[in-house]
Amino acid sequence: MIINMNAKKLFDLKNKKGFITGAAQGIGKTIARAFADLGAEVAIIGKNYDKLLKTANEISEETKKKVIAYQCDVSKAESVSEMIKKYEKDFGGIDFAINNAGIFTGDAALDITPDKFKSVFDVNVFGAFFIAQAAARLMIKNRTRGSIISTASMSAQIINIPQTIANYCASKAALVHLTKALAVEWAKYNIRVNCVSPGFIQTELLASMKDMLPIWESMVPEGSRLGYPEDLIGAFVFFASDASLFATGTDLIIDGGYTLL
Repeated sequence: MIINMNAKKLFDLKNKKGFITGAAQGIGKTIARAFADLGAEVAIIGKNYDKLLKTANEISEETKKKVIAYQCDVSKAESVSEMIKKYEKDFGGIDFAINNAGIFTGDAALDITPDKFKSVFDVNVFGAFFIAQAAARLMIKNRTRGSIISTASMSAQIINIPQTIANYCASKAALVHLTKALAVEWAKYNIRVNCVSPGFIQTELLASMKDMLPIWESMVPEGSRLGYPEDLIGAFVFFASDASLFATGTDLIIDGGYTLL
């Protein structure tokens, strides 16, 4: 195999198509816009259809690319199955799938109920698997050299303080190891499976936790600032493009150096 050494083509997403979960706002919305800017056709997926539709129309108008919204509860396998049928009808093939949907509850470990603990795993682990499985099946059906990317977290490597999110940390650690296991199992199909592990990223959710922002900022060596969704674009583009053809099972931590200390 001859490797294409043209840098522009390596990172080009033109003619690629795929979907991003949890893309109505925050990281998912930023990545969807970036991918469309680079020439990809994108489906955005989430539970709030009205918000998704507004985002899809906004990105499509800005980039002049095909962007379609699908409502889906990733924690339910049947919902994912229905979504992938609609996606295949509208897009045909698939080159990339991004697992970005995720939740946390913030409950203390001594107080959390079984249902609340389970709810985080339902989305962050089971949902990620259902999406990856559905995407892989379509990639194999079309004999596509595909890329599946999950948004994990630095919380898979460290324990965040001062908030109490034991269930979230455990779920993201599970997601990272699931990524590695799927990478090994699906390598024979030329499907790459990787994850991006952000540090503290200034999304709408993080902005609401104003009392903790100064604490976190003081713990980040890179300019003592928290990250922005735009800081993650390069990592996702790398994994979705041909620039990462030799990368699979990789957990890329983008945290401003937070986990170094």
